Parts: sequence; C-alpha cells; structure tokens
Amino acid sequence: MRKKNKPGLSLILGIILVAFVVIICLVSFVYMPHNPTEMATEVKFLKPWKNYDYILGTDNFGRDILSRILCGSRTVLLVGVVSTGFGAVIGIVLGAAAGMGKGVISSFIMRCMDGVLSFPGILLAMMLVTVIGRGEKGSIVAITIFIVPIFARLVYSMILDIESMLFVKAAKSYGITNKRLFIKHYMPMMATRLITQFSSCIAQAIMVETSLSFLGLGIQPPNASWGLMLNESRKYFLMYPYLAVAPGIAIVLTVLGFNLLGDGLNDLLENKKGGRK
Repeated sequence: MRKKNKPGLSLILGIILVAFVVIICLVSFVYMPHNPTEMATEVKFLKPWKNYDYILGTDNFGRDILSRILCGSRTVLLVGVVSTGFGAVIGIVLGAAAGMGKGVISSFIMRCMDGVLSFPGILLAMMLVTVIGRGEKGSIVAITIFIVPIFARLVYSMILDIESMLFVKAAKSYGITNKRLFIKHYMPMMATRLITQFSSCIAQAIMVETSLSFLGLGIQPPNASWGLMLNESRKYFLMYPYLAVAPGIAIVLTVLGFNLLGDGLNDLLENKKGGRK
C-alpha cells in the first residue's frame, strides 16, 4: 500500500503563521481602532494594556500601535507578494530563454544575472531605491530586480538538468516548439521547486522591505510600516522598549511563517514525488 504523505510540522506552523498575518491584513480593511497616522500628543507613550482604547499602547506621537501594526501588514504583504510575483515571472522568462537558447544570448543573460547576484540583497535594494525613488513603488521595483536573478538561475539550472531526459529528447525529435516544450514538459517538472522558492522569496522580500523602511529608504512617514516603526522606536528604546516589541514580533512571525511554509511545501511535494516512483 502507498503511504499517505502527511503535512509536516513546518508546513502546519507555516500555514498557521501566514494565515494569521493574512487575517490581520484583511481585518485592517474593515476594522481599525484609530487612524494609524493621526497624532494625539496628549496620549503619547501610553504603555500596553494601561488603556483599553490603546491595547498595545501609543508611540511618541500618540499614534495607536495596534492600528499601525494592522495597517503595516498591508504594506508588508503588498510589497512582498507583488515584488516576488513580478520577479518570479521575469526571472522564469529570462531563465527559460537562457536555458533553451544557446550562444551569445544565453551567456549574456546569465552573466547579467550573476552580476546582480554578486551584490548583497539589501545593498542592491538600497542603491536601486536611491535611483528609483523612496516609497512603496520604489521598494517594489528595487525588490523585484533583486528577486529576478534568483528565479532565473533556478530555472536555468533545472532546464539543463531536464533537457537530458529521454522524454524531452523524444519531444524534440517530433519537432515540438520551444514554447510548447517549456509549458508541457519543463514547467510541470519545475513546479515544485518554483512554488517553494516563491514562498521563500516572499520572506526575503519582506526582510528587504522592512530593512529599507528602517533605514529611511522605504515607506515614508507618516505612513505605517513595521520597519519604520522599529526605526522610530530607537530613540526611546531604553525608556519605552514596548515600542519595538510589537513590530519586531510581527516581522519575525511573518518571515518565519513564509520560510516554514516554503520548507514544508518542499518536503511535502518531494515526498509525493518519491511516492510515485
């Protein structure tokens, strides 16, 4: 009898954490305790649970921390998912062009990808944002460029591995077009790795976005961003450490959730592959 592939602990925890963040994001569209950008200096530096109107307390401008966490979840998911989505599509196309094409074009594409990958992610994003412009759109474009070579290298290497298989050689012998060959034969073989890489790249994109906001290059005040909230809490950390706790926990749980989700999906899909053999 074939053993059932049960989801592992990593996948379960990843789903729970990611679902929690998504729920927080959705809730923010229908419920917001206070205006996340509205200042109220008469209630600044309220500690958590001291006032039921401000459960997580207020910051140095009297803004509700819970409302800013809720609003910040939109930015995190928007930048993370959109930039990873664009980066994945462009990277897959470039990787396929390099893997299935030969000669100068293939070499040129991959050398460009190697050049981009030679820069540390956050350093590359910082340089791009200074050129493109600060803010949400600039962050999305910068992180997309950072994500592209990750998928391009992955697709390129998988195509080189798959093209030596007999069914690919048989398909080529029948004169199948490269487009049909890629969609019908390569993509199903690569789907597992691409799905897991997509989840892991969302975590990387979120880390880069929060880092840019922390450095003042991402989301700009008075808009809510978890990285920006950490930056604003630095001056008051010794006296009011709670200012950094909520955004710090939110970032850790979100990044951990997407990483666990990616690892769990990889284990589950690989086990399914193994069970079919």
